[in-house]
Amino acid sequence: MITLERARWLCATGLLLFCLDCAARTWQVAPGASIQAAIAQAAAGDVLEIARGQYRENLSIDKSLTLRGSGRPTIDGGLKGDTIAVFAEHVTLEGLNVRNSGDSLREQNAGIYLKRGAHHATVRDCVLSYNLFGLWIEKADFATIENNNITGKRDYRSSQRGNGIQLYNAQHARIVGNHISFVRDAIYVDVSHDALFQGNRLHHSRYGTHYMNSYRNVWEGNDSWMNRGGLALMEVRDQTVRNNRAWANSDHGIMLRTIQDAVVENNIVAGNVQGLFVYDAEYNTLRNNLVVDNLIGVRLWAGSKNNTVEGNDFIANRDQVRYVGARDEPWGGKLGNFWSNYLGWDRDGDGRGDVPYEANDLVDRLSWRYPTVQLLLASPAIQTLRLVGRQFPILRAPSVVDAHPRMQPTHRDWRDWLGKIHPGSR
Repeated sequence: MITLERARWLCATGLLLFCLDCAARTWQVAPGASIQAAIAQAAAGDVLEIARGQYRENLSIDKSLTLRGSGRPTIDGGLKGDTIAVFAEHVTLEGLNVRNSGDSLREQNAGIYLKRGAHHATVRDCVLSYNLFGLWIEKADFATIENNNITGKRDYRSSQRGNGIQLYNAQHARIVGNHISFVRDAIYVDVSHDALFQGNRLHHSRYGTHYMNSYRNVWEGNDSWMNRGGLALMEVRDQTVRNNRAWANSDHGIMLRTIQDAVVENNIVAGNVQGLFVYDAEYNTLRNNLVVDNLIGVRLWAGSKNNTVEGNDFIANRDQVRYVGARDEPWGGKLGNFWSNYLGWDRDGDGRGDVPYEANDLVDRLSWRYPTVQLLLASPAIQTLRLVGRQFPILRAPSVVDAHPRMQPTHRDWRDWLGKIHPGSR
């Protein structure tokens, strides 16, 4: 910073004009001109204002610049390579249409590729369309990706598309307010820690979000619908997943697989084939979630234990829980959960049931193994079998047991989420 005394001295010596020339300069790029040529002329810290128009170029940015669109100009990669590749730190891209990358999965072609070392990049208010990967962020830390609209190569099969936003070994990212669709996975996160994912809308993809080997991330206020899976957390630790909505996904709403020390709270999981898919999950906290109108509310197996599951509402799921285990799994904690099919009573009026809720019995197990048994569920024989199974412990199947379930749901608006199902799931 130039102080007043320093400025007076510079004026006296005739050097102030030289120093002002050192400040950031704005370059105007008009249609017909080359953006890459302007990048070559510009100095670090300069701004390129790009006028509305079509620019058929593959850009390489190797210095700290701001590329700002005026009227949303289009940068077209000509269906080859990366449309924009960023190699320098502190690069900002905003207000651009970025389209038509190549389609090589081996080379990971992307609309915008933040290369190794391109730290502190910002991509804001851009439209990325018909790129293999929308944004690929590789070993580039502190990226800010916000308010972008990303669609993939919609005419490609899902397995041949890239992901909307892919992070690999990229730390401290902020992925906020993006709208992503028709890609393989809307957001793919691998070996990337301490990131914030907030307010994104993710649909018509394989997974809304796919996490692998990533720690201490926050997944908050996102919407995932009409995907195969809404959110898949695999082999992760210390995740915070809160205030999200996952509905109408053709497989699961939220998958918790090989996960420890996570907090999953205040989420709405509705109209999926499986609401929560929980596999090899330990020492996690699931609380105050609404799990409603799924074919299976929770599928729980593979040694998932030592979790705190309390304050949740399980409502109108065809099967509340499908549990595979060798012993009872206690849920409820201090608060209890609400189960819409609970048949117990509350004689002391404390709002908690006096008899335990058991999610599964012998008849449930038979119906999972032999689906045609469901045709006989109302028959006297099946009802007698259910009663016998409850009376004789030797016939009782291990179950999720909530010792004192709540008598009323916490989510008063649960009816608003009925019927929000994937059209091909039922």
